Amino acid sequence: MTSPYKIAIRGAGVTGLWQALTLAKKGHRVIVAEQSAEPFTDACSPYAGAMLAPRCEEESAEPVIRELGMRGIQLWQAVYPDLAAAGSLVVAPPRDRKLLDRFERMTRGASRLDAAQLEQLEPGLTPNFETALFYADEAHLDPGAALAFLLNEVQNAGAIIQFGTGETPPGADFVIDCRGLGAQDMLPTLRGVRGERIVVRATEIAFERPVRLLHPRFPLYLVPWGEDPTGANVFMIGATSIEREDGGPVTLRSALELLSAAYVLDPAFGEAEILSLSAGVRPAFPDNRPRIITSSGYIFVNGLYRHGFLLAPVMAELVTHYLETGVTHPEVFIADFGQR
Repeated sequence: MTSPYKIAIRGAGVTGLWQALTLAKKGHRVIVAEQSAEPFTDACSPYAGAMLAPRCEEESAEPVIRELGMRGIQLWQAVYPDLAAAGSLVVAPPRDRKLLDRFERMTRGASRLDAAQLEQLEPGLTPNFETALFYADEAHLDPGAALAFLLNEVQNAGAIIQFGTGETPPGADFVIDCRGLGAQDMLPTLRGVRGERIVVRATEIAFERPVRLLHPRFPLYLVPWGEDPTGANVFMIGATSIEREDGGPVTLRSALELLSAAYVLDPAFGEAEILSLSAGVRPAFPDNRPRIITSSGYIFVNGLYRHGFLLAPVMAELVTHYLETGVTHPEVFIADFGQR
């Protein structure tokens, strides 16, 4: 790169904001166009669990997700002061111990905890679970607070954000399309995967780190989001993966499954108060792998699936490196629009 580029970014969810922040900090002139009139009203980012768990994701994702995700955690740590880097836990009921053994075989980086070790980390789990897998180098965050922080940082870095417009700003050297499902008209193989979640608060339950419950019928993850103004602890319970593209109200079946699994994790959740039930739709390609698709100055960053908060920082780093050096990541970049 001999001089700064003028770069237009379409979409101001977590992917677009990380692109804007990374490029603006490198000295490029960045303008972001967001179709919604208010921040995040049309984005799927606010509905994320926001677990930064690349090692746990190995159980069902390809190795590239772990590779990119570990770098994603480092980039969050360098920028976001409220990142909770307390690791994560995976448990299973005693009758389903084989599920835990399989999960351990399918992933790396876990420490197998006995009951005494588990009690030291999360005392609330030991009445119901005798062992757990601990992934010490994973992290989590509150997506709402993190998005607000990113928006402020992007503006402080000198980028311009235009809300209420779906038009591409004119005169850009490059356009980076981060619209998620909004880009389906140009990416026909992109699909939506619906995720539902429940946010609750409880005065008698305390967890410091995310917990995944392995269950043959109702798998679940629980993410602690800290205290609300009343002093109660807030938790996100999620999240389903349904091959549907509507973001309507949570279904009765999903609510029953999520709440039943939370009760298995800790019966004290029976007295928790439900703050919200909501659903978002994640963009994904057929193989559920992220893509950076380039063609004549137009770049798509899409298909982050369940890994939006985990991968958004490193996708921004990869795009920036590509613009400045021409170097691409072989498993992420596609130069031919005919290949999705």
